Amino acid sequence: MIWACIISGIIAYLLGSISFSVIFTKRIAGFDVRQKGSGNAGSTNVLRTAGKKPAALTLICDILKGVIAVLIAFLIGKIFNFSVSDSAFLIQIAGILVVIGHTFPIFFGFKGGKGVATALGVLLITNWQIGLICLVFALVLMAITRIVALGSIAAAILFPVLCFFITNNYLVGDSSTRITYLIFGIIMALIVIFNHRSNIQRMASGTENRLIFKK
Repeated sequence: MIWACIISGIIAYLLGSISFSVIFTKRIAGFDVRQKGSGNAGSTNVLRTAGKKPAALTLICDILKGVIAVLIAFLIGKIFNFSVSDSAFLIQIAGILVVIGHTFPIFFGFKGGKGVATALGVLLITNWQIGLICLVFALVLMAITRIVALGSIAAAILFPVLCFFITNNYLVGDSSTRITYLIFGIIMALIVIFNHRSNIQRMASGTENRLIFKK
């Protein structure tokens, strides 16, 4: 079991370390997104600095990183016939490390994004019901406030709460894995909140950037 966690964790971290925002902005716009705007290697900063096409590509690929990392861990558990609790733990390790890889990418000088899109991919494939609730909740908040960070942070906090109350529709899991998924949700939420610490300071001072919706 330990070796399986190490292997799936390493794969997830390396997968998370592929910074698509940097790749697409360099190829399409001719610059490193980390040197523009907020300096964050995420789809929101790509949208503001490079436009809709590279932002959409970044968003899709970052979500897929989370999905693929979890699916690889799931397949490892299936191949070696791990128990439900062990397979769930394997998925949780992969989910955490793919987001950490996105935040601290080894291939890009450990300067990455905030992990929201990748975390969304993890949520959607781990439990589609919880993932969709968090996504809709975040989008509604973003539409009302026009603050992406607020929606992201609020959805991250909602995630462990839902993990406590919802015990079905998991890729792997049942009522016996409620506590481990709750802990997993808390860790994921803390990572997202930590990555948004500068946004929290700007929101508190009223200087956080807002999205501008154009017709």
